[in-house]
Amino acid sequence: MTLYQMTITRALTVYVAQGLVCAFFIFLAYKILKRDRKRLNIIFSGFYISAAFGLFINFIYAPLDPLDYENVIKFLNYLTNFGIFYSLIFLVIFDLILLKSEKVITPVKQLAFLLTYGIAMFCMIFFVYVENLGVDIDPENWSPIWELPFFLYLLIIESIPTGLFIYFSILIYRKFEDEQLKKKWKFFIFGASALIIFMYGIFVSNLLNNPTFRLAMGALGLILAIAGGYLMYNGVGRQLEK
Repeated sequence: MTLYQMTITRALTVYVAQGLVCAFFIFLAYKILKRDRKRLNIIFSGFYISAAFGLFINFIYAPLDPLDYENVIKFLNYLTNFGIFYSLIFLVIFDLILLKSEKVITPVKQLAFLLTYGIAMFCMIFFVYVENLGVDIDPENWSPIWELPFFLYLLIIESIPTGLFIYFSILIYRKFEDEQLKKKWKFFIFGASALIIFMYGIFVSNLLNNPTFRLAMGALGLILAIAGGYLMYNGVGRQLEK
């Protein structure tokens, strides 16, 4: 099977909308790391790199026929989900470092956070190949369909870092006295919020498996991801370059 046999909705979503987001995120990560590769920069850029990795894997399996490569597609889809949804833990660690300092949130603690959440994300693999429990691939539009148990599992483990990030971000905002810093941090929070909304939109889209909703989410997601990624970079990432 070839790319031409994909549905238009699937092709536009993956190679246009997600392709632009992937390229933009790689560019932002490059901009941050080009000037300085200190740990705070690496942690912040990790958010963009992790999400871009997940999107890139999606490009590989998107044109594969699920009737011929179902197990391969399911595994690559698992890697896509891992990369995209794992990315949020980098923002939580970034907030913690700003809130407590690197002396408190040491590299060992940072690694512990990454590994702990990585294990939780790895456990998605136990859902993947179980019928009516994990992920199916629609034979008509070649898109992933999430079964309710998988949807709920990801919803729970993703909502934990989401809640922590929002909580820590508000604490940091309240500590700022300089109005300019507050304005920059608002950009960061608004940008991250746009990406979080996009993330939950993907959840619902994969659960409902409605072509119209997928297309609308693809278009809206492109706006949310580009705007959100830029606002985060403009609010915080640009300052990290200095």
